[in-house]
Order: sequence, then C-alpha cells, then structure tokens
Amino acid sequence: MSTKNSYLTIKENGSNEIIIKKSKFICSMARTSTIDEAQAFIKKISKKYHDATHNTYAYTIGINDDQVKASDNGEPAGTAGVPELKALQLMKLKNVTAVVTRYFGGTKLGSGGLIRAYSNSIIKAAETIGVVRCSLQQEINFTISYSQVDSVNNLLKQKNIAIINQNYTTAVTYTIMLDLEEVDPFKAELIDFLSGNVTFTLGEKRFNETLLKTNNLHEQ
Repeated sequence: MSTKNSYLTIKENGSNEIIIKKSKFICSMARTSTIDEAQAFIKKISKKYHDATHNTYAYTIGINDDQVKASDNGEPAGTAGVPELKALQLMKLKNVTAVVTRYFGGTKLGSGGLIRAYSNSIIKAAETIGVVRCSLQQEINFTISYSQVDSVNNLLKQKNIAIINQNYTTAVTYTIMLDLEEVDPFKAELIDFLSGNVTFTLGEKRFNETLLKTNNLHEQ
C-alpha cells in the first residue's frame, strides 16, 4: 500500500505492443508528476500515432491518486480509458500516464473484448518496462574505530544493508540509507552492539528506487 513515504511507479518511460485479433495495441507509458506533464505526453504520443484508429489514455497523478483522468477517444464508452485507469490502480502505480494506441485490424472485439484488451495492454507494458518501489530514506553517517570494522561489516551484511560510502581517517565513517521507520531501531541496535562506542549524524532524506518483480503486482 502506498504511503507518503513509499509508492510504486514504472522504472522508466517505455512502450509495449500486443496483437489481438489482428488489431495492434501499442501502450506507451511515462512517469509524470503533474497534469501538464501528463497532457504533454498524451499530445506527443497522439501526434506520433496520428494515423491510428484510436489514441486512448489514462493517468494518475499524486501518491494518493489526487488527479486522475481517462479517455476512450472514440471507443465505446467505458471500454478503454477507464479499464486502463483501473489497471494502473490495481497495480498501485503512481505518477504514470499511459496512452494505448489502437490500429483496427478488421475484427470487432465487443465491449468485453475491448475492456480486456486495453487492460492487458497496460499490464503487459508495465511488466515489460519494469516497476520500482520509491521509498523515502534517511542518510545515516556513523563513525566507529578500526577495530570494529569487521564486526560492523558482518552485521550490515546480515541485515542486507548496503554501504554507500566508507571514509577512513583517524576513525571509519560509514554512510548508509534506511527507510524512515528503520532508522531508530537500527541506531539502537548498533549502539547496543558496539557498547555505545559509535557516533551518528543524519544526512539528507531522498527517495530511492528498488526494482520489483512484476509478478502479482496487485499484492505489493
């Protein structure tokens, strides 16, 4: 579930194509954090595929789906844009704009077929492009003595905490990044582990991205 400190989005801008009963569906996706960015992307893709039968779209802006919009662009009402938006929301993707371009292949799909086609276009594109979890993390700098390095390295390895930097002077200063809720427990554990022989300073907070497996995104 998305919170103000964590959300899912696509790894990068990209596209994917599927063929259903000779109709070509091209899903183009972009990371967009404002309505202006979303509208600019829709305009760009619609111009690129100006000869297509339809350029439908959906977008969701904001971590709490603050701004959403969907368009069927000439397809029967409710068969394109809304299913696309629902697919984005099912996968809990945020700050994403999707344009699904259709080149009609001569065979009508019916309302149910269109809904499935447009939904699947979104899902397949997200799986192909990749999905990341953006988590707000705190930079932590802590300083220890040289004699503590091996034991601290082992502890960090056990906890699967990546070392961003190590600075060797008269002592050794580590830089790591942790999710906000992990900061206080880690500091307490390290103080106990080193019998209080450690000093901390906090750096900046920033969103860091972790690539997720795309199976069962609705369960993330």
